[in-house]
Amino acid sequence: MLTLPRKLMFAIEAVTDIARQPLDRPVPSRDITSRQGIPPRYLEQVLQKLVKAGILSGIRGPKGGYRLARERRRITLADIVRAVEEVAPGREATAGGTVLHRQVIAPVWQDVQAGTLERLDEISIEDLCLRAQAAGLDEGVENPLDFII
Repeated sequence: MLTLPRKLMFAIEAVTDIARQPLDRPVPSRDITSRQGIPPRYLEQVLQKLVKAGILSGIRGPKGGYRLARERRRITLADIVRAVEEVAPGREATAGGTVLHRQVIAPVWQDVQAGTLERLDEISIEDLCLRAQAAGLDEGVENPLDFII
């Protein structure tokens, strides 16, 4: 069975954690670390990639932290995968290997990857927040408005 890379899992957890917090104040990375148990050395790397991809915005200073850069319903799991895993179509097909790899295995793997990204494009952070709420995980979380001007 394919497993979710840790770095990607941390990125999805961090974005979902931020999305579940009130929008009126940025979320410090130490708060995310505390709530989700993500090691700080991994979290900062992931957060910087998410800022670079336009998924999060970073606010510096003593009251700084991270916010969603767009509405949570407009951020998909595929956006996060592309930001963190740096998926480049066709990269595996041209990455050396045997003839069998280049002509048979890599194209099949690219089809699987494309299908997976299409499915992940259908799942938003809003969907994950609603699932968290349905699972009763919103205790202590203020109900944030999903509204960015």
